[in-house]
Amino acid sequence: MKLTQAGKDLLPSINTILEGEEQICNYGKSLSEIKGTLKLAIPDSILIYNMQPFLQAYSHKAPNIQLIVNSIQSEEINQAIVDGTADIGINCEKDYYPDSVIHKPLGKYKILLVASPFANADLLDFVTPHQRKPISLICNEPKGHYQLEFNKYLAQKDILLNPYMMMRSIEAVKRCVMNNLGMAVVPTYAIEEELRSGALMPVKIDLDEKIYNSIYVYHKNKWLSPQIALAIDLLEKIL
Repeated sequence: MKLTQAGKDLLPSINTILEGEEQICNYGKSLSEIKGTLKLAIPDSILIYNMQPFLQAYSHKAPNIQLIVNSIQSEEINQAIVDGTADIGINCEKDYYPDSVIHKPLGKYKILLVASPFANADLLDFVTPHQRKPISLICNEPKGHYQLEFNKYLAQKDILLNPYMMMRSIEAVKRCVMNNLGMAVVPTYAIEEELRSGALMPVKIDLDEKIYNSIYVYHKNKWLSPQIALAIDLLEKIL
């Protein structure tokens, strides 16, 4: 069901009413007693590999809060905060943020270009410029910051590849690369086990040592309920 413009215009008023009701219901209660919901928007790779300690700690601290975790594409998270369909978004850094969104640094990570150990060795040079390679990149976040950075890198090197192979999840991306269907640029935290086992191997690029930032975002005009305040506190402590 698609929300009409009239419905979108009513959302701020509806949210204000619901927030007021929630404040009354939770007045004077401890974190372990408060009730309500916390809506999170998180890309697949961050949710799978980074968020489990946070989710465990949050459930322990506020057991009566219903956690609603939506795994969505990186480019959709800012809009989810603007629309109010998410209270907090966890994401990789962006070049642009809406004026109504507050974004704060959360952590740092690196990326690697990875290939199957059975990949053709002649295709693994991504440093020498002016190449045409009959191989595809496999990705699940085509507009993720690090993916766009790698696209710029290829353009600067004048390295041309076959069209993208698109997947819905980071696990599908890794499985396809392991089966030598293409190569992928992924955050290092998502492939630690595969690198140790030799199921994936790194391919040298000039971006290997570059540091990228992860961030969390929330709406600057939204009431910071106890459950949102707790989430922000735990994010900064754990992640």
